Amino acid sequence: MTEMLETDLPSFPMARECPMHPPAEYREIRAQEPVSRVRMPDGTIAWLVTGHELSRQLLADPRVSSDRLHPNFPLALTTEQRKAFQDNNRLNFRKSMIGLDAPEHGAHRKMLISEFSVRRIASMRPRIQEIVDQCIDDMLAAEQPADLVEHLSLAVPSLVICELLGVPYEQRHGFHEWTRKLISRSTSGAERREAAELLNDFLGDLVTQKEQGEPTDDVIGRLIARNRETPVMTHDEIVGTAILLLIAGHETTANMISLGTVALLENPEQKAQVVADSSLLPSAIEEMLRYFTIVESATARVATADIELGGVTIRKDQGVIVSGLAADWDSDVFENPEQLDFHRGARHHVAFGYGVHQCLGQNLARLELEIVFETLFRRVPTLALAVPAADLPYKDDAGIYGIYRVPVHF
Repeated sequence: MTEMLETDLPSFPMARECPMHPPAEYREIRAQEPVSRVRMPDGTIAWLVTGHELSRQLLADPRVSSDRLHPNFPLALTTEQRKAFQDNNRLNFRKSMIGLDAPEHGAHRKMLISEFSVRRIASMRPRIQEIVDQCIDDMLAAEQPADLVEHLSLAVPSLVICELLGVPYEQRHGFHEWTRKLISRSTSGAERREAAELLNDFLGDLVTQKEQGEPTDDVIGRLIARNRETPVMTHDEIVGTAILLLIAGHETTANMISLGTVALLENPEQKAQVVADSSLLPSAIEEMLRYFTIVESATARVATADIELGGVTIRKDQGVIVSGLAADWDSDVFENPEQLDFHRGARHHVAFGYGVHQCLGQNLARLELEIVFETLFRRVPTLALAVPAADLPYKDDAGIYGIYRVPVHF
């Protein structure tokens, strides 16, 4: 194997040629060097893991850290944006589970895990169905073409997570805008700091109100009560946890609703299968989660010791990007990955991550997606895109992939 000069390394993130497919370079890199080096936007060098089994192996390895304040943590940001991102993490995200390692991470996760159990989430089905029906009513009453993102994709998970956490839904325009700025790679460092401070102040005030007032029957209220009985988190850590749950609880599911709807409209044979047999929806959703794997950077890590992986040595303190998107298109594991195959049985994808940091809210996301797709295509059989799918504004500049607007007719 020829040693590549650092100046010749490929840049990360890589551009997509097709909005529905991963960057074409992933296939070649995975075939030649499934653990290879890339250059980040700030000029630093990181490892990129593109194979499915190697990704799971690294994410399950206790010798990697999720500490986003580590100077070598790989971020797809410029130097200015990186500084703002790490300032923000000192402010809030560092205090939430996504940036913690053992034993703190396990202690924090234990405080919340019962809130997202299969049984508890299943009990929410009737209320989620009401929310979906109301959002579809609103879309059908809107002028055509209507924006699916505004009326359904963003509205449903925002309403659900607000009710679950005890966050006032009428404040959604604020936290939608702050979230958009925080996950966009085109946001300047100054804008990123401002958005983080506003979001931190908003949820900081809410947590303080819940701490000082009567107990509230919501996730944040119950977390505060649980923490009084067995102190694990500080006030700031509860605020950081609320920020993480609010962002992850609406932005990821919203993008999956938009992308999944477009995929079904563009693949009428697959859409006909789930319309004819709704029992196919759970496996169809797993396949769509695999196909889009909308979050790549959340599975970045820093090695805390030398690690042998895929024939290379990742040295201590070197950054590693585990590309879930590349892993979920590994043809050694998912035959013909470019085909949307609802009978594939793709539940071993890594769209929700893998290992101890696997997504806490995955049961909720699956239930929301199932109810949305079943209800949308049952109630609106004439749903159609108002513009070609190729002309939609895809989120190529965001850390969470999706679509900004989806105009539809019905």
